[in-house]
Amino acid sequence: MEVVADSLAIDIDAFLSRPLCCFLAQRGETGARVSPLWYLWEPDAETCWIIAQFRNRSYPERVERHPESAVAVVDFAPHEGRLEHVGLRGAASLEPWDDARADRLLRRYLGEDRSAWDEAFRGLDGEDYGFIRLAPATAVARGYRYATGLGAGDES
Repeated sequence: MEVVADSLAIDIDAFLSRPLCCFLAQRGETGARVSPLWYLWEPDAETCWIIAQFRNRSYPERVERHPESAVAVVDFAPHEGRLEHVGLRGAASLEPWDDARADRLLRRYLGEDRSAWDEAFRGLDGEDYGFIRLAPATAVARGYRYATGLGAGDES
């Protein structure tokens, strides 16, 4: 993976290890599409994995038709005056379900205790789910710090 720009205060792998939301950007038949999703970054393989739900979702089909994709991960803390972003760009592919990978991904967002997980995330299987794999060709990482007049709890 070629890192085109990097102004983050931390390592890209450390940033991507945070349980943040990613935005999968794709080309659709009628224009651009963005899907907010959970992800798993595997630094040794420089690969981003996203669970693909096949029923009632169009983003897995777009991967097959138009594999050129981008993933944006943003950590924004307006009260701290901090904006951090990593963008990954490359060709995505649909891959079969993998229980161990799914478990690693879901534990990042739901915790170690499976019994505490929402029922919607228990029992996912290879019939209705798979993975989107993005092994990015390029990445951009940017970090911004700025002065802010927002106080803690100020939602305006």
